[in-house]
Amino acid sequence: MATQRVSNERKKELRQLDPLQRNLLRAMDFVGIYKKQLLYVAGAVVVVAIVFAGILTSFKRSENLASDRVAKAMVQYRNLAEDPDAAYAAVKDDFQTVLTDYSNTDAGRMALIRFAGICMDAGQYEEAQKWFEKAYDMFGEPAGLRNFLLSSLGHVHLAKNNPDRAESYFLQIETGESDLLRDEARFILAKMYEARHESSKSREMYDLIAREHETSIYADLARSMVETVAVQ
Repeated sequence: MATQRVSNERKKELRQLDPLQRNLLRAMDFVGIYKKQLLYVAGAVVVVAIVFAGILTSFKRSENLASDRVAKAMVQYRNLAEDPDAAYAAVKDDFQTVLTDYSNTDAGRMALIRFAGICMDAGQYEEAQKWFEKAYDMFGEPAGLRNFLLSSLGHVHLAKNNPDRAESYFLQIETGESDLLRDEARFILAKMYEARHESSKSREMYDLIAREHETSIYADLARSMVETVAVQ
């Protein structure tokens, strides 16, 4: 009954107050009733904030460690660049560590492309293919980077003497939306068709370069080859 009396008095009091005061009193009543629950919620928010801050700090530390390791490896690689085999052997372990332990960092992801190129220069074509494919799976959406990785995979398969596989990569560039490296892809395709004595397809590629890539380093050679292939 006492509780009911207080409630009625409270209602009368609320009716005599302006809207702002009534809202404040209601809020105070709510806090009084649910104080324990609110303290739990507040505590949970603090815990989440602490955990999130810890995760961010950990990510930043990992990013810095990976970046430093890759930078040191690249300095060592450049110092030995005249001997690709020795350079590859010198930095292989560092890159493998970054690619294994720091794969979720930006530095670790970019290390994929760098190490794939190092493997390619050293004639480690299976390794190069593996890392370029991983990089393509990770970065294959942006058109420009997609074409770079497709070209890299095409060159890997040319080096491995797999012309059919190489052709499939260069054709993706030739028919894709981005113009980046399209002139190179068409020139390589022209040479591949020429080697297979497919003169019409070869001439088509040379002609496309001559007409659509006038400032390309392949343009003059393509123009001369259009006439040569036509004569054959």
